[in-house]
Amino acid sequence: MLEFSHKSNTLEQTEYSYSLQDVTEPHLYRLLYNYSEVPKIPFNHRHVPMRPPDQIFITDTTFRDGQQAREPYTVEQIVQLYKFMHELGGPNGIIRQCEFFLYSHRDRAAVDACRALGYDFPEITGWIRAKKEDFQLVKDMGIAETGILASCSDYHIFKKLHMTRRQALDQFLGVVKDALAVGVKPRMHLEDITRADFYGFVLPLAFELHKLMEESGIEIKLRACDTLGYGISYPGVALPRSVPGIAYGLWHYGRFPSHLLEWHGHNDFHKAVVNAGTAWLYGIGAVNCTLLGIGERTGNTPLEAMVFEYAALRGTTDGMNTRMVTEIAEYYRKELNYNVPPMMPLVGEDFNVTRAGIHADGLLKDEEIYNIFDTEALLNRPVRVLINQTSGAAGLVHWIQTHFGMRTGSGLDKRDPRLAPILSWIHDEYEHGRVTAVGDEELERIIARLSPELYTQLTGATQPTQDAAE
Repeated sequence: MLEFSHKSNTLEQTEYSYSLQDVTEPHLYRLLYNYSEVPKIPFNHRHVPMRPPDQIFITDTTFRDGQQAREPYTVEQIVQLYKFMHELGGPNGIIRQCEFFLYSHRDRAAVDACRALGYDFPEITGWIRAKKEDFQLVKDMGIAETGILASCSDYHIFKKLHMTRRQALDQFLGVVKDALAVGVKPRMHLEDITRADFYGFVLPLAFELHKLMEESGIEIKLRACDTLGYGISYPGVALPRSVPGIAYGLWHYGRFPSHLLEWHGHNDFHKAVVNAGTAWLYGIGAVNCTLLGIGERTGNTPLEAMVFEYAALRGTTDGMNTRMVTEIAEYYRKELNYNVPPMMPLVGEDFNVTRAGIHADGLLKDEEIYNIFDTEALLNRPVRVLINQTSGAAGLVHWIQTHFGMRTGSGLDKRDPRLAPILSWIHDEYEHGRVTAVGDEELERIIARLSPELYTQLTGATQPTQDAAE
């Protein structure tokens, strides 16, 4: 079949046929995935076109995949995090859906409590076992869409399910028919797609699912799951590791529109964010994430990272409230007792903090020199300096300006003689073996004791407080 494409303004072939290759032995791509070696990245130098969808979205699996990597959230915690996501995603629903377990009473209570808030976004979706009674549960709870596992690599089909490809395909199609029979929209999780035979199993499954979608009139989604983080974004990489190839194959050969395609990545090789952005660029409509990237092993694609990737690719936040990212991180630290890595981009305590004197000197002149963007405006996180042996006078001046709320250029100079005893104290501390940074409260006490005139100017007090002077 030929159709005229208004995206490329050319006639394009749109009908393809790939038959199931029901092999007798599993195809494990041992040239790439030799278990005793680092996985190899194959190139065939075939390039597919970028085709970003008209609309791209973020979906969340914090309460499903993310919750498998930590102790279960309470209902109250789920509700609060769901509120945060609603606020962060903004009125246009850029954070479009949020995925929930439905197994336990607590799971269902959390769904009911979140649904009672009356938000349009994120839409609540489910994740269930492939059993008829679970589909009825989804239907009875009034949830329109649910995720269903469809393992698609021979590692899973042969070694985990102990099936042939034909048996797996038939089972997956039977499960989808059960969902459609009760009017539930299935979202097929194509597990381990970056080790799967794309033309011998993934596309034949996609073709059959597309037929069921046309026959039933109910949309079916495909979630491409990079279960072990093997996906590669480089142009010219060969399948099964090529993220552009997977994205292009699902919409071009499989004929699934972008809004029914989703990317779910893991971060085993530090590629979760770039792979998710690549999926968007090559035609997948939604990227599936978790808050702070919390998930099995190395975690999932961090939701907050894709908020900023969206803004970078589209040139607008489209109404997202990016300052909520900081509130979410603080909630994890203070209420959930989660140890957020201090250097973690956007959410770590040190992500916009410098200790180097030469960087602090640049920040004093213009913070844009050493800060990624206006972190105070976009994240409610002013750039900070921590004081250690390398901070120098510039670092101390910047710390004072930030800590005491002074405007940049307010008159305090790094050559101010009142700084000398404080700098001498810092030098002596590290000369005598100190290895930790000087804390904020500690440094305030030192200023009060060693430079009381400066302290009075900074605080407006006529004399140092007793606590500060001690």
